[in-house]
Order: sequence, then structure tokens, then C-alpha cells
Amino acid sequence: MANIRAQRVGEQIKKEVSDIFSRGIKDPRVQFVTVTDVEVTGDLQQATIFITVLGEEKDKEEAFQGLEKARGFIRSEIGKRIQLRKTPEIFFSFDESIEYGNRIESLLRDLNEREK
Repeated sequence: MANIRAQRVGEQIKKEVSDIFSRGIKDPRVQFVTVTDVEVTGDLQQATIFITVLGEEKDKEEAFQGLEKARGFIRSEIGKRIQLRKTPEIFFSFDESIEYGNRIESLLRDLNEREK
């Protein structure tokens, strides 16, 4: 069973990071970034922020570079907004589940068309 507190902190971080992306970061590379999930370790020391980026592979790489550059700012904003003893170290990871789901959907659509 997952740690309930870690889940709650993860949901709060997700909310705050989404707000930071939309209002706080001025970097144009981070414009089309969406937070899909946040996983926090049980000891609340590390948080992995899963993101999706609208656009091509080049756009994804640029967005990731922008996020890496803004990591300190994002962490400090999280620390100001969420009252924890220690602000978790943050890491970014691409969420491939949406692309995977789209791929499965297109395969199923192709199968249905072949059957007709």
C-alpha cells in the first residue's frame, strides 16, 4: 500500500507545479508542458514530475532543457507554497502513457477498418 501522505503531497505538488508552469515561468520553451502525474517517495525527499509536451521531438527536448534550467526556481516556489520541513528534490520525466494509448487506439481503429 502506498504512503497516503506521499500521495497527498504529490497531488499538491502537481497542482502547484501546473500553476507555476502557467504563471511563473517565462521561458517560451516551457509553454506547452503539461503535468500528468507526480510521484513522491515515502520519505518525501524526492519527487518525480511526469510531463507531456505538445509538439515534435525537438520541442520536447527544448522543453526538457528549459525545465532543467528552471529546476531550482520551481523547487523554491514549491517550498514557498507547500509547508514541509524539507522541500523534495525534483526530477522530470516524460510521460509516455498518452502516446502509448494513442498508438493502441490507432491499431484498434485499423483492425476495425480491416474487418469491415
